[in-house]
Amino acid sequence: MYQPKKPYFYGTGRRKSSVARVHVYPNGSGQITVNKRTIDNYFGLDTLKLIVRQPLMATDTVGKVDIDAKVIGGGYTGQAGAIRLGIARALLSLNEEFRPVLKKAGFLTRDPRMKERKKYGLKAARRAPQFSKR
Repeated sequence: MYQPKKPYFYGTGRRKSSVARVHVYPNGSGQITVNKRTIDNYFGLDTLKLIVRQPLMATDTVGKVDIDAKVIGGGYTGQAGAIRLGIARALLSLNEEFRPVLKKAGFLTRDPRMKERKKYGLKAARRAPQFSKR
């Protein structure tokens, strides 16, 4: 059977059309890697970096765990939300006592909002063509 080099805890996060696979390594130095790039290099906006770090700040594990995330699909905002959910779920498997804190902050809830599909006869989901008066 496969044995990883370092033990880790896994969590999957989804947001809009983004899917994140997050590995949390306990007893780390606080390094966060997204798609083999540092978080500062991957996300340009500070708000997105803050969103990713929210579960760590809520559970007071900043600087105590290393995080490796692989994320595909969607835009940067959706990817940051997916990583946040993945980190929260991985922290939950790391320590079950984090559940009340993460639940109260809303980090364990999957945001169900998705893009509405385009309908026939319309230009977009709800955008109708404009007709001129004759």
